Amino acid sequence: MIDDPLFYLAAIPAVVLTGLSKGGLGAAFGMAAVPILALVVSPVRAAGLMLPILLISDVVAMWSYRRNFSSDLVWHLMPAAVVGTLFGWATARYVSDDMLRLVVGILAIAFVARIFVLDRAHARKIAAGTAVGAPPPARKSALGAAIWGTLTGYTSFVAHSGGPPFQAYVQPMRLSPSLFAGTAAIFFGALNMMKVIPYAQLGQFTAENLTMSAILAPVTVGSTYLGVKLVRVIDERLFYRILTISVLFVGLKLIYDGSMHLLGL
Repeated sequence: MIDDPLFYLAAIPAVVLTGLSKGGLGAAFGMAAVPILALVVSPVRAAGLMLPILLISDVVAMWSYRRNFSSDLVWHLMPAAVVGTLFGWATARYVSDDMLRLVVGILAIAFVARIFVLDRAHARKIAAGTAVGAPPPARKSALGAAIWGTLTGYTSFVAHSGGPPFQAYVQPMRLSPSLFAGTAAIFFGALNMMKVIPYAQLGQFTAENLTMSAILAPVTVGSTYLGVKLVRVIDERLFYRILTISVLFVGLKLIYDGSMHLLGL
């Protein structure tokens, strides 16, 4: 596979999209990586190949945002996320991945629908002269952190889909693009580091996977830095529009994958 040009035609775009996603430009980019690789290798092999790439991207993103993240928000969510991760580790063999994908997909679509309804309601208030500017940002909530943090940790471990629950809780806070991306980078980077031992026990770090990751590492690092640079110059409204559309596509993809497998199609 190392000498197969067809593999690189799929792997390089997959790695670039992963880097842009980890750099802060939305989960939809990263979600496309495994399906692209699955065009040339099995889906299971594709997931195993992408795992070291994800960890390299996490390190680059964490370093890039080391001075621009909300430590309060990370610590606010992390205890529940750790509980969710441990619960996922303990129950992974008993839970249907496809059913979980379906549930997370439905949650993602519900989140996008909620954003749309709230935006429309605020637009009507502006038109009626009872409101001005953007909606007020949401505040931190102990209950919200417990629910969404646990869901983030659990779905991140079991289905690699922690983005939608995290975004459902944090996006309404309307952080600046760099602060949002930095907080997500530090949070998920730390969370993913906790999964290295369980992943190793599952046999994901094979010699060939690590060799391919080393070959693709320069592309991984460069595309992650590109994502970071784009986030730092992007307009805030456009950034959140991209994030919302990203969650919409992720939700639809998860619902499609879960439904197709559950129906045996």
